[in-house]
Amino acid sequence: MTKFSDLNLDPKVLKAVADAGYETPTPIQAGAIPPALQGRDVLGIAQTGTGKTAGFVLPMVTLLGRGRARARMPRSLVLCPTRELAAQVAENFDTYAKYTKLTKALLIGGVSFKEQDAAIDRGVDVLIATPGRLLDHFERGKLLLTGVQIMVVDEADRMLDMGFIPDIERIFNLTPFTRQTLFFSATMAPEIERITNMFLSNPEKIEVARAATTGENISQGVVMFRGSRRENEGTEKRALLRALIDAEGDVCTNAIIFCNRKTDVDIVAKSLKKNGYNAEPIHGDLEQSQRMRTLDGFRDGTIKFLIASDVAARGLDIPAVSHVFNYDVPSHAEDYVHRIGRTGRAGRKGATVMICAPRDEKNLDAIERLVQNTIPRLSNPLGDRAAPANDAAETDAPAPAARSSRSRGGRGKTSRAPAPAAEAPAEVVAESAAPQTEAAPPKPRREPRRTERAPDAKPEPKAERKPERGRDRASRDGNVQGLGEDVPSFIAFSFDERRKG
Repeated sequence: MTKFSDLNLDPKVLKAVADAGYETPTPIQAGAIPPALQGRDVLGIAQTGTGKTAGFVLPMVTLLGRGRARARMPRSLVLCPTRELAAQVAENFDTYAKYTKLTKALLIGGVSFKEQDAAIDRGVDVLIATPGRLLDHFERGKLLLTGVQIMVVDEADRMLDMGFIPDIERIFNLTPFTRQTLFFSATMAPEIERITNMFLSNPEKIEVARAATTGENISQGVVMFRGSRRENEGTEKRALLRALIDAEGDVCTNAIIFCNRKTDVDIVAKSLKKNGYNAEPIHGDLEQSQRMRTLDGFRDGTIKFLIASDVAARGLDIPAVSHVFNYDVPSHAEDYVHRIGRTGRAGRKGATVMICAPRDEKNLDAIERLVQNTIPRLSNPLGDRAAPANDAAETDAPAPAARSSRSRGGRGKTSRAPAPAAEAPAEVVAESAAPQTEAAPPKPRREPRRTERAPDAKPEPKAERKPERGRDRASRDGNVQGLGEDVPSFIAFSFDERRKG
């Protein structure tokens, strides 16, 4: 069996690996490290959770052991799709390079430009960045990429999903043609293959698992869910999620719950906390400091349930996640592979459960075609029961207001639809059909106010009418404008005279 000591790594790197408790490399590490140390381009394809990060960090630290960085000219570049993944790569670099003098800088959003500029000015050996923030520094004239010797693209398929491919192409063109490129991805979409054919030179291809496969140590299941009514669907779906968590019992030590929308992340987190679950949300709209605090709390066990959007679906190394719950069926089939890859890492057992509404069945079919396997259907633990009443206040939309309309008897009154009456007994019906001799007389209906003038009112004499103006003179031609000669009686009526009468 291959060991790290057989891979020609720097002794300082081997010592750091031993301190981390690793002896045997994973298949992607054993396949990628030797050609990378030889200076060849590497194309690594492996499902998430197989140790791709160490597969490029270890040879990078070994190769950069000789030489020195210059100001604003990093010697190597690592591109990551998300801030969290970039921060995790930086942590891995600190772990494996702690016995060397190599320096690094982390360029991600949500952090002050000033601090990042200061780190670049001092000169760094390894620059770890997200594409957007890297180009921001370059356009401000704070960074030069002409000294890059090794370039790494991590989670390339996620870059494609997030629309970073044009930025990746631009960054490739800013680096020297003689660079060494290490390219890692879990899936191989046609666009990714085009990029590799364009920018990689005769790469060593390491494919340790079929693209878009799921781990065999992860048990999977899906619950088919149909809400009783549309306005109650959210409440009942959250009740089903809580029932699925409770059904796992003590086996569920912690879990990541994935939602498709950021708004649902907040709603589900609020619902779980209201019902006594230790849960916190994480998505792209939160401050970076809050996102890092939440991740740290989930790693150290102070947070049990992490409700996340797909910002946390790729590359995060949280080894001891026991369960993954897909509150929504992912709209992209590849995201399912990455979501459930958060559990069952490093040979551990894991479990995933997904909730599928009728409108999501098309996405479920796409997932099963991608993984080439049928996901087992699980029974609904709630059965036909309705959602608990204590979650009724968490409906997605406010209850519709009662219809209001003008009543016939008066203005501004609210008319409500009568409740359906229960069927009365036969004798009551017969009694009600009999003539009512002492029935109360009907309330007289209010007559509308008359608009004609009173009989004793005297109309104003025509002689007292105001002289004609321009518009009135124009009516002589036969084109009546305004009221013309046909003045309604209520205008001619004198209210003062009626008050005297």
